[in-house]
Amino acid sequence: MLKLWRRSVSFLVGVVSVFSVPPTLAEVVNQVSTASNELPIATIRRVHDLQRPAMTVKEWLSQSGSRNNQPAEIVQVTGVKANPTNKGVEVILQTSLGQQLQLVNRSTGNNFIVDIPNAQLRLPNGKSYTFRSDKPIADLREITVTNIDAKTVRVTVVGEKALPTVELFDDNVGLVFGITSTATATQPPQQPQTPQAEEKPALPAPQQDEPIELVVTGEQDGYRVPNTSAATRTDTPLRDIPQSIQVIPQQVLKDQQVNTVNEALRNITGVSPTQQSDRNNFDFTVRGFSSATTLRNGLPDPSGSNSSEFSNLERIEFLSGPASVLFGQGSPGGTINFITKQPLRDPFYTIEATVGSYDFYRGAVDLSGPLNDEKTVSYRFNASYLDKQGFTDFFNKRVFLIAPVIRWDINKKTNLTLEADYTDAKSLPLYGLPAFGTVLPNPNGEIPRNRNINEPDAYQETRTARVGYRLEHQFSDNWSFRNAFQVGFVRDDAQGASASGLESDNQTLDRGYGINNKYYYNAYNLTTDIIGKFLTGSIQHQLLVGVDLSRFDVIRQSGAGGTASSLNLYNPVYGLPFSPVEFEYSADSVSDTLGVYVQDQVTLAPSLKLLLGGRFDTSTSTNRDQLANTESSQSDDAFSPRFGIVYQPIPPISLYASYSRSFTPVGGTDFDGNLFQPERGTQYEDGVKADLNDRLSVTLAFYDLTRTNISTEDTRPGVPPGQFIQIGEQRSRGIELNMAGEILPGWNIYAGYAYTDARVTEDNTPTVGNQLYNTPENAFNLWTSYEIQKGSLQGLGFGVGFFFVGDRQGDLENTFKVPSYVTNDAAIFYKRGQLRTQINFKNLFNVDYFEAVRDDLRVFPGQPFTVQGTISWEF
Repeated sequence: MLKLWRRSVSFLVGVVSVFSVPPTLAEVVNQVSTASNELPIATIRRVHDLQRPAMTVKEWLSQSGSRNNQPAEIVQVTGVKANPTNKGVEVILQTSLGQQLQLVNRSTGNNFIVDIPNAQLRLPNGKSYTFRSDKPIADLREITVTNIDAKTVRVTVVGEKALPTVELFDDNVGLVFGITSTATATQPPQQPQTPQAEEKPALPAPQQDEPIELVVTGEQDGYRVPNTSAATRTDTPLRDIPQSIQVIPQQVLKDQQVNTVNEALRNITGVSPTQQSDRNNFDFTVRGFSSATTLRNGLPDPSGSNSSEFSNLERIEFLSGPASVLFGQGSPGGTINFITKQPLRDPFYTIEATVGSYDFYRGAVDLSGPLNDEKTVSYRFNASYLDKQGFTDFFNKRVFLIAPVIRWDINKKTNLTLEADYTDAKSLPLYGLPAFGTVLPNPNGEIPRNRNINEPDAYQETRTARVGYRLEHQFSDNWSFRNAFQVGFVRDDAQGASASGLESDNQTLDRGYGINNKYYYNAYNLTTDIIGKFLTGSIQHQLLVGVDLSRFDVIRQSGAGGTASSLNLYNPVYGLPFSPVEFEYSADSVSDTLGVYVQDQVTLAPSLKLLLGGRFDTSTSTNRDQLANTESSQSDDAFSPRFGIVYQPIPPISLYASYSRSFTPVGGTDFDGNLFQPERGTQYEDGVKADLNDRLSVTLAFYDLTRTNISTEDTRPGVPPGQFIQIGEQRSRGIELNMAGEILPGWNIYAGYAYTDARVTEDNTPTVGNQLYNTPENAFNLWTSYEIQKGSLQGLGFGVGFFFVGDRQGDLENTFKVPSYVTNDAAIFYKRGQLRTQINFKNLFNVDYFEAVRDDLRVFPGQPFTVQGTISWEF
């Protein structure tokens, strides 16, 4: 492990040295950021450094009169950037053809408007976009830059109480608008301060040159996401968070043509699925531990494991390690946060269709825009339908999704978002194959990978509905309030047969069956936060105080089962009668949780930051057996702290260390009648983060994660079988390296490597020292794409992916291994105006592999070679 640590450090140093070359050798090309919804800020010359200023558009045009005589060629504005100045703000329209821009200006009330008839806002790949900044400086309400038609760009600057002053400059970076607030323009000169008089820092700006917060109102491209709220519940740069976080942006999902959660999460280091991709729900291990916590837009969402459609997802955020300090009870391995698409202020419409191997058909629409002229009410509407077969015998799946969202900007400081979604997924459940005949030799030969151990009339229908709201209010520039509520309902109906044992002939599979299985899941979550920024002396604070209330009901309303007919794995006969019903069940459980938390993001100096937090939870679980008419209840309390430090010796580099804990309630009692205590997770993590030229982000993390209070079989003398005692402990140590962003213009990369040493460290069975199951020691993922930026082939792009998973133990007893594998994917796409066509090749070399394992009866084959073609139209 020491050698691996040294190699990882050497690799990071090499990457930093390559991408930190001077600007003369590596030109910084900043484009619109995708998932963070901001525009990056570039270092440019200030307004007072530029030459040939003009106070009005008329004066500026008179100084450049020759430009109006040039042909009205459509000029492509490839980016819009902004920087604060000592007088206001600069807005730059990036183009190499600034001399050809024609300007027409007018003013209406407090609105300063400039129309550019011969221009269009388009990225180098041809995709249109819109720029908007709300309240960038005092007395300035809004700045927008947008395409108003196919050949005109409009720049609108709106003052709060008066018409703003706008200066225009022609620079080699493009057209520069120097905007001065009315407060600055009328402010009398300040007297110089004496050397002894030290002024106390003012709020809210810690530094005068901090980037302005911007809101992008169009769909954007990119693999790098600089900010996230997954780890702090505040919009924080990833480089300032002392923990490993990975974000899969929409562009990666689109380029890879992701259709399942398993396909998405293979991009996350340290994650392994525990069942087949085509199931209605999903489960996986993270850093060796199973069942990661699921969030939706930052709210706990136990029904999230039933997410099987991606058309309304903007991105996926993954926080590795414990996160109970903010989200309460959960797995120590990690937290997955699904971020949904939100309304846009400008019209955006997309229609998409996909066809592929195994009768794969999918259609989707994505519609957004304002609902009134003032653009204070906007909407987003996503809908999709999937119908597919599969490589497994008589498998089929249908999924329908509808997801409306409405946002109401009540006033400048208050907004309300209403969101809902409904998914209906119906498929034939897949339960895998036995280890003998797949990953272990079988004297009868290999079991065909397409074999289905279920019955042709088996089914699982999962209907998921969510409804919620988010209310945000800005008390001042430094204090805000946020309240959110979400309720989720899941109805799961299923019947079918599953494996219960393999007979001694190694070909006859014993099966059990279940009929009329009805599971109901109801999840209610209410959270309220107050966020404040303040100073104590020269120390800056961003304080978060909040409270969570949640209820989670699991109702097994009805169900029956018994013994199904045996199945010959090499010559199956389906449709034989099952035995009579042998058992029935009807039970439910209710879990109520109250959590109170506080977090302080402390900036001791520009290069030194602390993250301090703690949360107290109290939970009560009640279990009822409706048939036996019995009830049991249990309450648990837990405190979950988190501490972290970030040191940035130079702005692009962050060195960090952190400590965090998690808890998971465990119901029941041991043989002596003692209530089981919550399982606890404890993690120590340190690492290095690098933002290279604002294009490429790299994270190298080292962690030590321990899970305690694990229930294990009680083998003490006199204790009957079936009793458990909490003396188990498991530990995971590892290294993770992640990289995401743009290497050169048009060349993007999303890659990661994980070394995971996850083992049983304490137990009263012979498993001590064994590796945890379904956890490869080494795993690597790489996806890279390139799009031609100019010329006759502009818009043509290619993508290629490599996914390596090392061998894994198939069970906790380490009785068998699942072999390692490498799969390759490829893509070719072409974008021309509003049209995008794409072909994806998955498992390009038709590798025979197994993507997941649960035990010796459930090993899940991976998908063979498939082709999918997609065409989308944006208008």
